[in-house]
Amino acid sequence: MEIAERSAQVAGLGIHYREAGDAPILYLHGVPTHSHDWVPFLQRTGGIAPDLPGFGKSAKPAEFDYSIDGYDRFLEAFVDGVELERFSLVMHDWGAVGLALAQRFPERVERLLMISTVPFVPGFRWHRVARGWRTPLLGELLMGATTRWGFRRELPGELADVAWEAFDHGTQRAILKLYRASPSGVLARAGARLGDVRAPALLLWPEDDPYIGSEFGQAHARALGGETTLEMVRGGHWPWLRSPELIDRAVDFLKRS
Repeated sequence: MEIAERSAQVAGLGIHYREAGDAPILYLHGVPTHSHDWVPFLQRTGGIAPDLPGFGKSAKPAEFDYSIDGYDRFLEAFVDGVELERFSLVMHDWGAVGLALAQRFPERVERLLMISTVPFVPGFRWHRVARGWRTPLLGELLMGATTRWGFRRELPGELADVAWEAFDHGTQRAILKLYRASPSGVLARAGARLGDVRAPALLLWPEDDPYIGSEFGQAHARALGGETTLEMVRGGHWPWLRSPELIDRAVDFLKRS
């Protein structure tokens, strides 16, 4: 399926997004990447994958509210702008901000696919790198010391180089603000109404993710209000890139009526 790259003004921001076909599926990427993550999915299923504000080719203004609430408001404006009345949500890492939208508008969500999302449940403690980012001055020093080699060590395959090309000062600032706005208590409160989300859900959760433990897949499966399937997989934080068969599993789930 052919993928088009598009741009739009959303809530006063210039937003870049990828679109294929006419499937009502919204793909939300995490940190430090952008919509390129979802190319193999879009080729199979169609859908829409934005670069969230602060990432990729989208606007990266200093005054944007880089927080769960800020992205929630942006996503509401985005789905209305691209005329997604009802849609499936596919989320990875910080794409979990889509859960805030899902809790406010559960009737608009047809299906949920979650892959190692930032936990919106109690008990999560940020990993070592994130704790550094959350610390003033240290976070800025860590960002300034980040290299392409470091990306290649942490991110699989070509994803590292693609993400590095967009990893400018605006993205670094967005990451620091987002993590500093998100202590553990805020994350837990952000998922307080997950039980209201009754759409069928598939959680593909890595057992070997160095950033988010497998127990948080189990916690989300318990918290969601609909029929939920948790499948423990392997492949690190971006498991579909190391285990492409997971894309087949996701496509099968998303195409069910």
